[in-house]
Amino acid sequence: MVPALMATRVMRDVDVLSRAGLDLETFLDEAADSIARAIPHSAACQSSLDPSTLLLTGTFKTGRLKGFDEQDHQWGLVEFGTREESSFEALAHAEVPAMAVQLQSPDSRRLAGFLRPVYGFGDELRVIARDGNAAWGGIALHRDVGEPHFTQDDVDLGAALSPLLARGIRSGILTAVVNAPAVIAGPAVIVVDADDQPVMVSEAAEVRLGELMMSPDGVSSAAIVSGLIGAARRYSAGEIDRPPRCRVRGASGTWLVLYATTMQGRDGARGQVAITIDEASPPEIVPLVISAFDLTERERDVVQRVIQGLDTKEIAAAMFLSTYTVQDHLKSVFEKAGVHSRRELIARIFFDQYVPRMNSPLGPDGWFASS
Repeated sequence: MVPALMATRVMRDVDVLSRAGLDLETFLDEAADSIARAIPHSAACQSSLDPSTLLLTGTFKTGRLKGFDEQDHQWGLVEFGTREESSFEALAHAEVPAMAVQLQSPDSRRLAGFLRPVYGFGDELRVIARDGNAAWGGIALHRDVGEPHFTQDDVDLGAALSPLLARGIRSGILTAVVNAPAVIAGPAVIVVDADDQPVMVSEAAEVRLGELMMSPDGVSSAAIVSGLIGAARRYSAGEIDRPPRCRVRGASGTWLVLYATTMQGRDGARGQVAITIDEASPPEIVPLVISAFDLTERERDVVQRVIQGLDTKEIAAAMFLSTYTVQDHLKSVFEKAGVHSRRELIARIFFDQYVPRMNSPLGPDGWFASS
């Protein structure tokens, strides 16, 4: 049982952390320490997700999992390539954003077939970091075989923490800590066979895969790539309706976009999957950045028109609003984005992506060239 006073303290601590403007790794690390006081566990795996596709964009490990990277590839395939009611994808659409696996899904194949034999875990508490309709991350707390199982109190606290964790992750992805210089690589292509093993790799692939390592304590790039592979196979089978894609902020602060698709040979043979990694363009990143501000639908419409260069009167006319209402929306947007003017708002949306390539020439599309 989680003491009420302890639960209140943890909620307060995580709430403060989520508003502190911390980078993603620092927020998740500090939040994990706080949560452990109320929900003891032997290890944790904390992931950020692309809210539009619910695919993995980064993971940080604590406890017994820290430094244990050998099974990252298999974990990605299990998590994103199979159907399970306790998966992050399922929890993102569930009424309650938390689940104790032994308590609520004791027949879990992930627990019985992977987590127990590989890691020695006997139970798992899962929390999807969700605010409104968007899921920004997933937290998995683990207990070893022989330790007490997670309880309904743990589930209740996890569910209450869900929107606070989402706020911290949203803020964290915009507060990048650059751990490496910008790289010049170009598009990368990886092709895996029916056994999910790489059979063809472009010259740029190793460079791009290294970019996916956001920090020394982050999960290896294998989990991000294998999550795409698993999702591509499910998409090909008609199990999911979104083409596999995720937007990841790399170690240099540059945004990358990853795609995966199944392939068919000229002889009709199937089973191969191609993964591409390239630098993301503004149309791919701006919606994610705007979503991270947690704006209302009307506020997003106002921001889109600010980006287009419309002034207050023009925005009011286009949206059939009074200028006073537009000004109220802008005031709210500025507060949520942590800025004080339109100019600062535009810089907040675009500037971080420009920084790693500020001295590069412009490409044909008007965006900084990568070489």
